[in-house]
Amino acid sequence: MKSLATLAFLVTALSSRAMVLTQWDFNGQSSTTVPGGSSSPTPSVGLGTASLVGGVTASFASGIVNGGSSDPVLTSPPNFGWQTTTYAAQGAENGGRGVQFAVSTAGMTGVTVNFDVRHSNTSSRWIRFDYSVDGGMSWVQGTAGASTIFEGTSGDTWFNNRTVDLSTVAAVQNNANFRFRTVTIFGPAAGPFDDNTTYTSYSAANPTSTYATGGTLRWDMVTVNAVPEPGTIAALVAGFGLFAARRRRKA
Repeated sequence: MKSLATLAFLVTALSSRAMVLTQWDFNGQSSTTVPGGSSSPTPSVGLGTASLVGGVTASFASGIVNGGSSDPVLTSPPNFGWQTTTYAAQGAENGGRGVQFAVSTAGMTGVTVNFDVRHSNTSSRWIRFDYSVDGGMSWVQGTAGASTIFEGTSGDTWFNNRTVDLSTVAAVQNNANFRFRTVTIFGPAAGPFDDNTTYTSYSAANPTSTYATGGTLRWDMVTVNAVPEPGTIAALVAGFGLFAARRRRKA
């Protein structure tokens, strides 16, 4: 009876609640020993790959300075963020440099993405979220075709819990080839951003600073959340039931 009650609880919990599918917290014992290294850090939860886009270079730096990211770990080490720099020259490569993540959503639905980002004073004020459903061969700018633009309104500041809801984008669900990226883009010196306006240069996050290629964006708590599809739940439940039955036979 206890096993049946546990099984019922498992079914209810999995069918009604999003779970962390994959997460990068970029934590390590030192800034040079974060798992996977700075060019392709490995997830702290789940499976996936992270990579650099364009000519961006990376290292790891504190996740607690300037108010800190949303990582609950309050000391550094081990709390680090993925710091990226070497962004495009002023007026060049609009949307061409940033970071990219690959996460399979096979067997999952209700996909959302969250991340924290720290803008330095001279970093790009504007970043764009893109996603791909064909392994990065083509990209959609934002959700359901509408651009998703995030603004860093000040420098040396963390902007936490940036969220993109992809749960209504059917092609993202149950897709082994899901990818997403965040890239720096041209934009105005201050908001609002207008998708219908043609911009020709980067603006600095700090209004009193000048954009520079050495400006940094520091990423943390990059998280993909999802809900198991019914078939996935059934497989998990079946596996749990088989495990419980074996335990009963051994007892």
